[in-house]
Amino acid sequence: MADTESDVNANVGYLVWRLSTRWRAILDRALAPHGLTQAQYSVLAPLYGLTSDGTRPSQRKLADLTGLDAVYISKLVRALERQGLVTRAASSVDPRAVELALTEQGAETARRTIELVHGMRDRLTAPLGGNDSERTAELAAMLRELLDAPEGAE
Repeated sequence: MADTESDVNANVGYLVWRLSTRWRAILDRALAPHGLTQAQYSVLAPLYGLTSDGTRPSQRKLADLTGLDAVYISKLVRALERQGLVTRAASSVDPRAVELALTEQGAETARRTIELVHGMRDRLTAPLGGNDSERTAELAAMLRELLDAPEGAE
């Protein structure tokens, strides 16, 4: 039987969790001067992309895009709204839906932080060759494959 340290270092779930926790802490520190957490950024940046053509996506569409729970998206959007970065409005098409838009301040914050996070990701993936390397692309593909697999896949 392998010793405990080698078991831990071969445990993919544990390694993904450790890396995720580490990267989140690094991004939280980098984003703090901009008034954001990594979780808030994970909503703000995709919303920036979705609204770049003037559309007002629903919270549901944002939840589907990010893979985050709709209730968690709602909580994060409300925090961004309190900061003056996002506006929410009832949909004219579906009264149950809430449409989102960035304020001017929100769009500017998104632009600044997207650039910041892109640079951080390049430094964090430097051991693999950076953002644009083949190894980073392979890792991303493997992680997407795991994320896309149904729960309990055999």
